[in-house]
Amino acid sequence: MRAADVIVKSLEAHGVSRVYCVPGESYLALLDALYGSTVEVIVCRHESGAGFMAVAEAKLTGKPAVFMVSRGPGATNGSIAVHVAEQDAVPVIALIGQVSRAERGRGAFQEVDYGHFFGSIAKGVFEVSDGAKMAETCARAFHLAAEGTAGPVVISLPEDMLSDEVGDFVAGAFPVVRPHHGANDVTRIQTLIDKSERPLVIAGSGFRGRKGAAALARFAEAQRIPVGAAWKAQDVFDNGSPLYAGHIGFGSPARHREILGEADLIIAAGTRLGDVASLNYTLPSAPEPAQTLVHIYHDGAPIGRVFRTDCGVIADAVTLFEELGTHPRVVSSGREAWISSIGGFIGEFQKFRSADPADGVDFGAVVMAVARLAPANATIVTDAGNISTWVHRHWCMTPSNVLLGAVAGSMGIGVPAAVAAGLVEPQRMAIVLVGDGGILMTGQELATALQYGAKPKIVISDNGSYGTIRTHQEKHYPHRVSGTDLVNPDFTLWARSFGALAVTIAPGDDIDAKIAEALVHDGAAVIHVKSSREALSAFTTLNALTK
Repeated sequence: MRAADVIVKSLEAHGVSRVYCVPGESYLALLDALYGSTVEVIVCRHESGAGFMAVAEAKLTGKPAVFMVSRGPGATNGSIAVHVAEQDAVPVIALIGQVSRAERGRGAFQEVDYGHFFGSIAKGVFEVSDGAKMAETCARAFHLAAEGTAGPVVISLPEDMLSDEVGDFVAGAFPVVRPHHGANDVTRIQTLIDKSERPLVIAGSGFRGRKGAAALARFAEAQRIPVGAAWKAQDVFDNGSPLYAGHIGFGSPARHREILGEADLIIAAGTRLGDVASLNYTLPSAPEPAQTLVHIYHDGAPIGRVFRTDCGVIADAVTLFEELGTHPRVVSSGREAWISSIGGFIGEFQKFRSADPADGVDFGAVVMAVARLAPANATIVTDAGNISTWVHRHWCMTPSNVLLGAVAGSMGIGVPAAVAAGLVEPQRMAIVLVGDGGILMTGQELATALQYGAKPKIVISDNGSYGTIRTHQEKHYPHRVSGTDLVNPDFTLWARSFGALAVTIAPGDDIDAKIAEALVHDGAAVIHVKSSREALSAFTTLNALTK
């Protein structure tokens, strides 16, 4: 076999169903080896789109997903997905073409030193100069991407190496070791819980999936502890539960922060507890938390790194919570008062009240209509920006949903992630909410959706502004608008040019009827919302910012 054939056999051995790519002459032999294989090739329209699709698939499956790009510009275009995979802790393999071995180091056409370029954001960067090492390298890359804190691994493929004649050895998947808690860990944590009157769980994406969500729910009910969902992990816990403590992330208002700050015990589980999940290192405060801190994560690196941690446990949070949730506890009236205090705030905070703007449609009203009309198990995809604020504040998700969004805050992930969701789980409706900034970054992947039969529902907020930046601009430099205004195409006509159904929502239209039309359509659909700029986010208005 050629080294290129070994790569394909390795992908098959690791259970890879599809790869996302933009083709390039630097890996023609690999494209040839994929011809006729069981691995489907999804041809994308931009390398960032291909990478974002791999990130989304990895989030959905929990397994390494693969994208392929050509050397130089292809690699740099795809680097945004590598960064997102690192920030979001998802396993992604980037296969990148490279100049030939004879040209390496001479500054050849499109040559990039990938070790230097990706070194600070990838878990590993391998350049295979000997085709005989290809099988071993693939196995190591998949293992590295999945073990500990998951993340991206880059494999650089000199184009002539791909044609090396090698043996027929293909390494199978290397088993990934998962840490497990001990009996003493359960006892220590239970003792701290029993001493606490105002405990709080900060639950991360480690609980995503049926098993994890069930363990979290049983634990919260048995121990009577409120659960706050970490940034972009809103789907791990029922947002309608009296124990729901809200989505912890950007935009959390002062009162929410104050209430949660009254906790005397914080159990951070299934999360690295980074800056957003800790409300910029204030919940808990760094480096010395005001509360007793328990941190449960399957990799020891984040535990105790930023915060003094009273009880750090390197373990799978799901299995640990399963054990902690087996015995209901008798709790104090103070604990129940704590639950009621949080629940009272969240219940009121979740209520939607239209800003009733005069300059366009309140996008929040559209989000709420989508939430009412969407299937109960819909995948909700958020691009970066203010468009996600209504989702995080008002959409009462349950673990039947899946939430896909970039912890890294990367614009442009929305449409590609929705396309991947439609390919990975075609039985589940994928709905993406995206702004007029993000849609023109990667919206062309709508063509990929039509080509491969994905059926995303794309809701575009068209308010002629980079809204999040405008929000910050008005806070710090009021009435000095610079660099945030946009002039947009007609997104309805744009969507129809791809062959998608397109509906427009303008002021005075029946929002529910327009959304229902798009959601029942058996195919890709775009909902073009002529949104208000005044109703800038779920937390404020433009007028309120500029007073």
